[in-house]
Amino acid sequence: MSSSLKACLFDFDLTLADSSEGIIECARTALSQMRFPVPDPQRIRESIGLPLDKSFVFLTGDRDQTLAETYARNFVACADEVMVAMTHFYPPVETLLKTLRVQQVRVGIVSTKFRYRIEAILRHAGLEACVDVVIGGEDVTRHKPDPEGLQKALEILAIPASDAVYVGDHQMDAQAAQAAGTRFVGAVTGLTDFEAWQAQGQASVRHDLSELLSVVGA
Repeated sequence: MSSSLKACLFDFDLTLADSSEGIIECARTALSQMRFPVPDPQRIRESIGLPLDKSFVFLTGDRDQTLAETYARNFVACADEVMVAMTHFYPPVETLLKTLRVQQVRVGIVSTKFRYRIEAILRHAGLEACVDVVIGGEDVTRHKPDPEGLQKALEILAIPASDAVYVGDHQMDAQAAQAAGTRFVGAVTGLTDFEAWQAQGQASVRHDLSELLSVVGA
């Protein structure tokens, strides 16, 4: 591992954890309550990572802000009931986070998902002590690809961007990392596979996050 790596920041959904079951359930519930047509699961999966208001536009094509706010409230109410139980960390994650802790690399999560939800999922999995800082959607005024969330995390950790890497599954994660001045490594558990990251000129793991430390140290 590169000796200059002092912080490893992660996106959450489809990077550290598979929350797609819960997100699909809550999107379907929220739209049904509003009597909107319910998209197929793959379409909902493609919305993962977007703020809820933008997810509503993506799923319905409707740009009415009042309706988007209603969708967000309905989604959150459903998520309060089911999201923790329906979210599962990918198999390599526990070992990776504990290895980073042993190697004294600070760990953060920067996501559009609500911080309180991420913290509840971490507690449920017994991984809360492995993460130093969580920046959620409620902690920023500008979502990714704006670097505000990454900058806040690095400020809290007191670590320069040049000594950090951001790991994410989405192009907007790569854009946020570039804007913040951190390195970037693509995850392949979302909608972007290894070949797609390579075509974009981005470093990435090939199979899963068990390869992260070797990629960062390459």
